Amino acid sequence: MTARDRKLGSLSALPLGLLLAGGFIAPLLVISGFSIMPQRVFDLGHIPDFSAYVLFFKQGYYKSLLWSLAMAFTTTVILFVLCWPLAYGMAKVFGRFGLFLTVAVAVTLLVSENIRLFGWVVTLMKGGLIDGYLNALTGWRLEGALYNVPITIFGLVYVYFPFMLFPLAQGIAMVPDDARQAAADLGASRWRILWEIDLPLAAPGIMVGSLLCFVLVAGALAESKLLGGQSVIVIASEVETAFSYGQNWPLGSALAMSLIVVIGTLAILAISRVDLDALMGRRR
Repeated sequence: MTARDRKLGSLSALPLGLLLAGGFIAPLLVISGFSIMPQRVFDLGHIPDFSAYVLFFKQGYYKSLLWSLAMAFTTTVILFVLCWPLAYGMAKVFGRFGLFLTVAVAVTLLVSENIRLFGWVVTLMKGGLIDGYLNALTGWRLEGALYNVPITIFGLVYVYFPFMLFPLAQGIAMVPDDARQAAADLGASRWRILWEIDLPLAAPGIMVGSLLCFVLVAGALAESKLLGGQSVIVIASEVETAFSYGQNWPLGSALAMSLIVVIGTLAILAISRVDLDALMGRRR
């Protein structure tokens, strides 16, 4: 690559770089600045302190963060198990029908997340669709379907299903059929082919899908409110309360920064353990 090519590349990337700086880095700096301000101030012209971070531990906000991380991990594992067979079929088996499935799943993203979740609330609530039909046909009533942790995780799996499915399908599509056939000819079982061929070679898709789902679920809010009924207070709910009802911007900023630091650290550690360049066949 010549110096002229590098210069042109830098100039081409400049608009996107400015957009990222203005839309991502600048708000992050503002939030980090507010997180070290005294309680209940609304500007950065004060002597910094770390009282908001003290409240994070003293008032038990860390429990909400742990709940969010635990549900994010559980949801990501469930999504991987559910999406792998379908993604494999879309990439290797279904042919043109795979395109139909892709469009069908993508269309769900055109509908607001809240509207889809309200649909499940109406379906599962007491006196709702399932309860009404069940009572009319059998005389039984559906009790306790909403407002608990399992239904919250169900909502998370339902909403973020496409974010795992599509990267997995792309990763599986990168696995050469010749490699799988050669392993089968040498007597490898299906489980051994899955473990030693499919999973390692599809690792880029697995990594992208897992990171997408984990990060999005850790900051999710609507599912715990609409389906979980605040049976578990997630960290995103605490951030919203601090910024709105509590009018405590430093505390909300400290809670947000705690989530950002933890998620960023976990993401960097996960990416550092996988050599994506080698897996994708790129030269260093």
